[in-house]
Amino acid sequence: MSGGSCIGIQDRGRSETAMTLARATEPFMTTPEAAAYLRLKRRTLEDMRVTGNGPRYYKLGPGRMARVAYRQSDLDEWVSRFSYTSTSQY
Repeated sequence: MSGGSCIGIQDRGRSETAMTLARATEPFMTTPEAAAYLRLKRRTLEDMRVTGNGPRYYKLGPGRMARVAYRQSDLDEWVSRFSYTSTSQY
């Protein structure tokens, strides 16, 4: 094994750590803010939470009445799953 590949693995670990730190400091968005960002109706985003088809979300607090929140990076990641270059891809 060459030293170059080992350095690449170390760099990847640092990059993942940096992304984790950035995500930890990223502010949360409310459901209406997330819906506006995605240009969806609030109710559509709520329905997607029930069916499991929507973006990752967070429950801030215990129990059923906990506040729901989103992070922009999770919304962007979810949207990126629906990127195509041709109609034959779906």
